[in-house]
Amino acid sequence: MAGAPSRSRGDFDHLIKLLLIGDSGTSGKELLAPKVRTVELDGKRVKLQIWDTAGQERFRTITTAYYRGAMGILLVYDVTDESSFNSIHHIRNWIRNIEQHASDNVNKILVGNKVDMDAKRVVSTAQGQKLADEYGIKFFETLRIC
Repeated sequence: MAGAPSRSRGDFDHLIKLLLIGDSGTSGKELLAPKVRTVELDGKRVKLQIWDTAGQERFRTITTAYYRGAMGILLVYDVTDESSFNSIHHIRNWIRNIEQHASDNVNKILVGNKVDMDAKRVVSTAQGQKLADEYGIKFFETLRIC
């Protein structure tokens, strides 16, 4: 018989681990850093752990280990930098790493970042959606992730 959720795990009911990956400069940050926030959702305390590894090749072995525990992976490109989007080699490599190291049911999302910089935009929403469709993953655009 299941009882009430235990709060002994640091005062949260659920832990959600997200991995943010992309070329250097895509996320607005240039360092490997966990961002942790606890939110309340439907009466449950949910601890979000977001690992930002964008552009950090030296952390490739660390990120490989983090694929295994991730529940969601955000593949981020910069809508103002065509090279970050056209880096198909990197996208294919990320997808391959996800397939090798993450669980089969991990949620993958392609994110076009920095849409608040519309005057400098070079990658259209349609281009992002087409790439996401190619890999069968969800697609969103967002304001600068900082």
